[in-house]
Amino acid sequence: MAADTSHDADVLIVGAGPAGLALACALSDAGISCLLVEQQGRESLEQPQEDGREIALTHRARRVMQQLGLWAHLDEAADVALLNEARVIDGSSPQVLHFGADASAGTRPLGWLAPNHRIRRAAWLAASARPGITVRDGARVVALDRDPAAATLTLADDTRLRGRLVVAADSRFSTVRRMAGIGAAMHDFGRTVVVAPVAHEHDHQGIAWECFRYGNTLALLPMTGRRVSAVVTLPSDRAPEWLALADADFATRIEQQSERRLGAVQAAGPRHHYPLVGVYAQRFVAPRFALIGDAAVGMHPVTAHGWNFGLYGVEVLARDLSAARRQGGDIGRLDVLRPYEQEHRRETLPVWLGTNAVVTLFTDDRRLPKLARRAVLAVAEHAPLLNRLVKRGIEHRLTTAGARG
Repeated sequence: MAADTSHDADVLIVGAGPAGLALACALSDAGISCLLVEQQGRESLEQPQEDGREIALTHRARRVMQQLGLWAHLDEAADVALLNEARVIDGSSPQVLHFGADASAGTRPLGWLAPNHRIRRAAWLAASARPGITVRDGARVVALDRDPAAATLTLADDTRLRGRLVVAADSRFSTVRRMAGIGAAMHDFGRTVVVAPVAHEHDHQGIAWECFRYGNTLALLPMTGRRVSAVVTLPSDRAPEWLALADADFATRIEQQSERRLGAVQAAGPRHHYPLVGVYAQRFVAPRFALIGDAAVGMHPVTAHGWNFGLYGVEVLARDLSAARRQGGDIGRLDVLRPYEQEHRRETLPVWLGTNAVVTLFTDDRRLPKLARRAVLAVAEHAPLLNRLVKRGIEHRLTTAGARG
């Protein structure tokens, strides 16, 4: 691809979160110049604040992070916890559904968990080390224009940036997606996640618990040491009560709802809360425009797909753009972008639909849904073929309790 001084960069990426930064790294490695536009200031990008979220990572996600140099910026001993198994319980039922790697995998873990703010910093450090990446922080996009030759972003200070392709990575509530005329299916679950780390008496053994209690859901996600991230999902009108609890009372509730599986529990950090809204874009691409990360697919956290799907999208889009560049093609053309959309939709849509169905069933406390979900757990645990298929799906997609990606 010949240099063109009429473009500020080959690709303009809106959003310097982990997905946007990871894509910039992948494209830079392919010789494609990137300019990231981000509303946050430089300090927030360089030193992301702890936000309470632990992010589940699949084997594929770890591989992509290693290839892009993100993994090298994580402190494995301090930040990365093994996920060996996931267990699901429903209400007061003694039935426990177990998910873990097949015995043939030996000691291979189901996955890993790492703090969101550590992943954000790792992505920033990896991108900062690449000379082909420019970041324009403290900048807000107010307009998107496209013509047959280029796409142009207009910033709030009237600066105009021109590139061959614009990629929106600016959250599930993407404003740039709307500027491109792309709608999205939004599922507002009417629920809020309250999340906080807790210390506990017994070793968690790398086991994640998903407890579908009546009235709320409790997930316990392994952290390093004898700590777990307690993730409480409940109707939004009950969230203020949980947030107002004294630390000791919060710990008591976690201890009771987990049936003391980890022994005595103590609060080990501040609580954070987030509304639950799932998003699935109607299209992932348009002429000279593409969506990645939560701007394309924003999942309910029960499947822990957010960051994993973001990385999968980065891998596929970067692969396709790199191939087009090597062949001397125009990376902004729709026929170059469509294979990414098709592959990413095949990967994500069944999980999006299935997740919404499962969440609806397991958060409905009426009598018939309660009976149905207990039957689902019993059948999955005792049907060898179904159990094996589910476990393989879990290992690939990490369908377990998780925090929003």
